[in-house]
Amino acid sequence: MMKKVVLLVIVTVSAFFANAQNDTIFTRTELYHPGDYGSTNYRIPAVITAKDGSIVAVTDKRKYNEGDLPQDIDIVCNRSTDGGLTWSEPYTIAQGTGVNHGFGDCALAWSNDDNGLIAVFVGGPGLWNSTPSEPIRSYKSYSYDNGQTWTEPEDITRFIFGDDCIIPEHQTWRASFFGSGNGLLTSTGRIMFVAAIREGSAQSLSNHAVYSDDNGLTWQVSGRASTGGDEAKVTELVDGRILMSIRHNGKRWYNISTNGGETWRPSTSSWNDITAPACNGDLIRYTSVNQGHNKNRLLHSVPKGTQRTDVTVYVSYDEGETWPVSKTIVPYSSAYSSLCVLPDGTIGLYVEENPSGEMGNYSTAFYNFSIEWLTDGNDTYGYQAISDNNAENTLKIYPVPASSFIMIEAENIRKIKIYDNQGHLVKKMTVTASSKVKIDVCDLPSGTYLVEAKDVKGNKKQGRFVK
Repeated sequence: MMKKVVLLVIVTVSAFFANAQNDTIFTRTELYHPGDYGSTNYRIPAVITAKDGSIVAVTDKRKYNEGDLPQDIDIVCNRSTDGGLTWSEPYTIAQGTGVNHGFGDCALAWSNDDNGLIAVFVGGPGLWNSTPSEPIRSYKSYSYDNGQTWTEPEDITRFIFGDDCIIPEHQTWRASFFGSGNGLLTSTGRIMFVAAIREGSAQSLSNHAVYSDDNGLTWQVSGRASTGGDEAKVTELVDGRILMSIRHNGKRWYNISTNGGETWRPSTSSWNDITAPACNGDLIRYTSVNQGHNKNRLLHSVPKGTQRTDVTVYVSYDEGETWPVSKTIVPYSSAYSSLCVLPDGTIGLYVEENPSGEMGNYSTAFYNFSIEWLTDGNDTYGYQAISDNNAENTLKIYPVPASSFIMIEAENIRKIKIYDNQGHLVKKMTVTASSKVKIDVCDLPSGTYLVEAKDVKGNKKQGRFVK
């Protein structure tokens, strides 16, 4: 197990659920420093919490210089099973074999498979050298074991642009690349990423969602979401709309889709609360009242101000209308970043940084902190209050905390779904109508879970448990 220097600050905070307590509110662990493993540089962080609770981090290994494609770049992966304090040795998702034959700009999302993740990335001649006949190519790769191994990269360029594109109108487009960081698995099972696309010969980019309704087998491209944008991210709002945050110099741009990301408003809007340089950031859901949490919250990370410094995490309580709370996590030179939520409800940030203050020549580091720390104690991770277990719409669930199984009691249970603390569906089943059901949860990581059960008439009941 590779171990890096860890800065750890510990304070006592109140229990967030039953007897579960979150004592560690701030840690920093360095994953890569220039020169590690024989590579001159590392850039382009992406991070996700897998379905088993492990943290999966992906990075560009820029072997000979700090430049973008078409340089010789590998995409490497690391995993942590202890909340980001220690990390595995790196292993390769995509191996570069020279100039014009490298890979980069990886984005991650859950797939619809058990223990499944999907990575998308690009490779080849680079953004500005790409043409319809010799394009920068788009790839996908799957993991079916929570990021421990990955399938060979598979080319999906023909679904997006280029001479052989299946969409005739896109055959003249010149280039496309994915915004690194988080993609999205929606509540309907749609997998979605955002591409920055050169539609013509000018050095100008537009944003389009690239999405799949068959778990990545085929892909579709949305209508234009921005003109003059760059790397962008999406998340799903509680009412099913899709929110896109778009890289822009100055006030951060955004757009909204009301049909699952297929089309977007005619023009972008700007957030007055977020002023940032032209830099990639990340956007994820933290909590949702739809899944039993006490508040709706979104998180956004991006450098603050006019330079690539002071990567800051912002909190929205109104589904991205405003971002009233923020805290600078990296108070010196820092650039691209990616966010995740750990099973205990704490927040992870994987970020490029240079403590010396020099722009570029970045190390990459993982930070872990609580919402209490982020908001200076003004917000607490938690769930909506539950009435007693005899209430008409409440499931009786025991034991709490659970170990390897839970028992659920309610009349005529037929269908059961279990969601993790981010609202991801982690287990579902149909059972013989019964008033008592035993469910194996030994494969679920420690954390808090919402259980939703429907009876034979479709009536819904909910409850929660801690493991």
